[in-house]
Amino acid sequence: MKFSGLNDRISEVFVGKRELVDQVLVCLLAGGHVLLEDVPGVGKTTLARLLAASVGCDLGRIQFTPDTLPSDVIGTVIYQMNTGEFSYREGAVMHQILLADEINRTSPKTQASLLEAMAEEQVTVDGKAHPLPQPFMVIATQNPVEYLGTYPLPEAQLDRFMMRLSVGYPDNDAEIRMARNHLEGRMEEKLPAMLSAEDVLSAREEVKRLKVSDALLQYIRDIIELTRIESSFVLGASPRAYLALVSASQAKAYLEGRDFVKPDDVKAIAVPVLHHRLFLTSEAKIRGDKVDRLLEALILKARIPME
Repeated sequence: MKFSGLNDRISEVFVGKRELVDQVLVCLLAGGHVLLEDVPGVGKTTLARLLAASVGCDLGRIQFTPDTLPSDVIGTVIYQMNTGEFSYREGAVMHQILLADEINRTSPKTQASLLEAMAEEQVTVDGKAHPLPQPFMVIATQNPVEYLGTYPLPEAQLDRFMMRLSVGYPDNDAEIRMARNHLEGRMEEKLPAMLSAEDVLSAREEVKRLKVSDALLQYIRDIIELTRIESSFVLGASPRAYLALVSASQAKAYLEGRDFVKPDDVKAIAVPVLHHRLFLTSEAKIRGDKVDRLLEALILKARIPME
């Protein structure tokens, strides 16, 4: 399988975060989008650059600020003086992998301009739809520490991301190795492509064909239902979350080299797929409950299929 060594390749530079890289690859193969949430300087942008370089996809980056306009993201129509016609000028979204840096620093109107692209893989400008290059993936970043001058993503928009991930600080050995890579000039721009965009598209089709039994679909549905009846959550997971968990489980099984999905695949990625879609009630916050801990307990309650 072509993707078997991709984590190794990326981890040559992005050291000490193999599980995180694996989760990002799951999103790429499942056709999902990722929200990277962590403090500055832990490598969120580096990871996006490494991923794009490794799979031979072009990377577009837009630095969101309060004055960023929707037209900067999706493009606009301009008048051509020499021809007397209007033409479409592409925005930052017209790339295979889009790095939406500090997405919570721009206005809600500009944030919302990404919704159509993330859901339908097209943008509509002046009434005309423009398809996005394939494969398309959004990697958005935000800083959870600074809140001054930010616009938190609404729940409906968070639900568009397949996973919300945190990079975290590297351990001692990984950080020393990172410094050594820096001293030796082993930067991500020098990382050669291991795959192509066509390979990613082909792998996505293979992922969709992985076998998911009815019993496993019921197992995933039971997990979703448990979030809906859990009194500590304001709302349970949506049907979109259910479909995302099914697709992510298929991609996880594909990376493991299997042609079928088993419960371990679901358990491995259920928390990063679901936790940003669930919000604690006021009483649960006062008790000190955590979404991740509640989710892990609910997953253990779900009856594992025997087949």
